Amino acid sequence: MNPDTPLSPRPLYHLSDVRHRVMTARQLREHGVTGAEAGERCRSAGPWRRLLPGVYLLHTGPATGEERLHAALMYTLPRAQVPRQPGPGATREPDPGPYGHAMITGAAALALHRFTAVPSLLSLERIDVLVPRTRRLRSTGFARIVRAHTLPRPALLTGVPVAPAARAVADAVTHMTDAGEVRRLLTEAVRGGHCEASELVRELARARLLGRPRVTETVDALLAESRSAAEGRLYDMVREQALPAPLWNVDLRLPGGPSLGCVDAFWPDHAVALELDTRAAHDGSDALWSEQSCRHEHLERLGITVVRVTPGGLRGRYALEEQAAVVRTALVASADREPAAYLLVLPR
Repeated sequence: MNPDTPLSPRPLYHLSDVRHRVMTARQLREHGVTGAEAGERCRSAGPWRRLLPGVYLLHTGPATGEERLHAALMYTLPRAQVPRQPGPGATREPDPGPYGHAMITGAAALALHRFTAVPSLLSLERIDVLVPRTRRLRSTGFARIVRAHTLPRPALLTGVPVAPAARAVADAVTHMTDAGEVRRLLTEAVRGGHCEASELVRELARARLLGRPRVTETVDALLAESRSAAEGRLYDMVREQALPAPLWNVDLRLPGGPSLGCVDAFWPDHAVALELDTRAAHDGSDALWSEQSCRHEHLERLGITVVRVTPGGLRGRYALEEQAAVVRTALVASADREPAAYLLVLPR
């Protein structure tokens, strides 16, 4: 068989350039190339290479980083199309894209997110691919399968579906053994603005990584750093948006009673409290969330309006303006509410 023979009369111009170079056995069959013919072209000195089971590189020489990414995703595709007939009244699911629900995660995803603490794509021995837990796939070659009960919403980077930075960091740390490398990666994730510290900690807790050497120590420092930076942006918001000056970092108590909790800012004349929500999963997870919700409900019953703000909600000028509008609305609305209960306000 002549290796220069066209694949089939079916045109290939509808495919992207990288999908010209990397194809699955099923795609090749659609273009008239049988499995035997593909195997023949992959023999020594042949023009093709088999990168992964059922995935072929249609040129000589090593695969590029981009080709390896697409090959790893193509490996997760079903070997045969199984048509599904929707039942009566069923809604059509959104098209998951050319790679189904699979997405790149781990160090390869971080390279696409432009992290400097991970090797280049070509230097990576493994490319992690996140798939639904129901998929029956095995890791093979350079494709390492990572399963998830719930898949995050991917970002499309260089035409490839990629897991969010926090999830990709957690999946990368799973396979890292050097404590210094872990610390540098976690630090870059937060200080580089790729994700919030609390978001990163939630992903690390989900992966049960918080007991690893240096992980807890590093994330605690990053959480404290993130809170400090958010407090600075909160001060800027009050000053730049001309809000009334609050009492900063105070403890609220009923006279003769226990503490109702600490808040980051309190406007006593308006009975409005503001709290930075920097919850981290390793601080109690659902139990902490339930405790905070009960405390906020108690304050609301006492006539105190509680405004929650996340550190991410204070990033950027427009975010500050939006949050300031929320606080200003709460302050103005206080005139129409019943007077709040008398509280003691003490320094934190």
